[in-house]
Amino acid sequence: MGKITGFIEFHRAKQSYRPVTERVRDWKQVMRPFPEEELKQQGARCMDCGIPFCHQGCPLGNIIPDWNDLVYRGQWQDAIDRLHATNNFPDFTGTLCPAPCEGACVLGINDDPVTIKAIELAINDRAFQEGWIKPEPPKVLTGKKIAIVGSGPAGLAGAQQLRRAGHEVTVFERDDRIGGLLRYGIPEFKMEKKVLDRRLKQLEAEGVVFKANAHIGMNVPVEALRKDFDTILLAGGACAPRDLPVPGRELKGVHFAMEYLTQQNRRCEGEKVPVEQEITAQGKHVVIVGGGDTGADCLGTVHRQGAASVHQLEIMPRPPEARASDNPWPQWPFIYRVSAAHEEGGERLYSVSSRRFIGNRQGRVKKLELVRIEMVREHGRVIINEIPGSTFTIPCDLALLAMGFIGPERPGMLEQLGVKFTDRGNVWRDDNWMTSVPGVFAAGDMQHGQSLIVWAIAEARSAARGIDKYLTGASDLPAPL
Repeated sequence: MGKITGFIEFHRAKQSYRPVTERVRDWKQVMRPFPEEELKQQGARCMDCGIPFCHQGCPLGNIIPDWNDLVYRGQWQDAIDRLHATNNFPDFTGTLCPAPCEGACVLGINDDPVTIKAIELAINDRAFQEGWIKPEPPKVLTGKKIAIVGSGPAGLAGAQQLRRAGHEVTVFERDDRIGGLLRYGIPEFKMEKKVLDRRLKQLEAEGVVFKANAHIGMNVPVEALRKDFDTILLAGGACAPRDLPVPGRELKGVHFAMEYLTQQNRRCEGEKVPVEQEITAQGKHVVIVGGGDTGADCLGTVHRQGAASVHQLEIMPRPPEARASDNPWPQWPFIYRVSAAHEEGGERLYSVSSRRFIGNRQGRVKKLELVRIEMVREHGRVIINEIPGSTFTIPCDLALLAMGFIGPERPGMLEQLGVKFTDRGNVWRDDNWMTSVPGVFAAGDMQHGQSLIVWAIAEARSAARGIDKYLTGASDLPAPL
């Protein structure tokens, strides 16, 4: 590896962000580019581990030590080749993935882990700037036709793999634009849509066909896909949101997070939202129920819309600053984290549970009643107890429910296909990624449940191999899982 003493000489450098006062005024990317020399130093911190646990931490099996070393040596083109060998879209993962690889970094045992995610993104951006990333259309066609349902990260990764294997690939998307969660679920300040669009242009140049406004099982019959295509890959995600069944849920001003985020993303695309449908935080007291990534996405959006105040609620206790004794390396570290959105303001409340929304005479929410809770372990189970006398209220003109998703939407396509489901309500598949319906495969959150973008891409690559083998009898496509 590059510099044997690099991990001793250099400290971890944090990703730089634009000043809060500047970035909350626009919808542009919050991150700043890393200076090249600083990136080389960060690459030099990679330790040449005997067993690189970062491989285990990454579902894609990214060859992380190799491209860390190549960046240290200034061999950027070799670095993107090594990165693309396992990951179709390092621009997506380098921006959006929470980096489980860093949680598994050996250096993290007694020091700060290597800045893997920032190096990954820098390699990708440098490659686009230099023109190294080009379409790779297949040289030989198989004549087989594949329908992919869903154009999120799983659908796009599966499409690229299968097209490069020589198959005809058509991606169906129910929304009016291609991209799925990447298009309408991820705020512009977190990933500008030009990043998505340049990858879509690459896929189109490779021969992938995209069809928007195509809701399978609704305006496009399932039987049409069964008739016209040799196989189907289900990559529609886990879109059924978890609700909050408390009194007052029906009040005006209580919305699912994805309703809110999608609408703002449409504004950023230049669309006009009718006044009667508008969901905005401007001048309002906002409450975000849920402390995860979607909640943080709502938080950053709320700041840019000019909220009067914002509280983000989490039923779990506040995480510790460092790993707890029952959370050892190389497990994912459950520690207190501050995202770019949290740096911009707002109050985070932990160990609280929502009891009821309180509205005015016009049926609009005005307050949220909360109660403080404690979690205790009894006979191996965690029990939530309300603390007597701890009830309180906070102002709430807009409530955003960001409590995750419970699985794929069943009405329409899945019910018409008649696929089998797991005990957790996800689409069942076998070891070759085929569902209970012959010729129909599944990848991503639709069969995994709500998860990370890196899992979606990894599963799509594995499902693509299963499909390729099903159609041709053998496959050279790599499969990380």
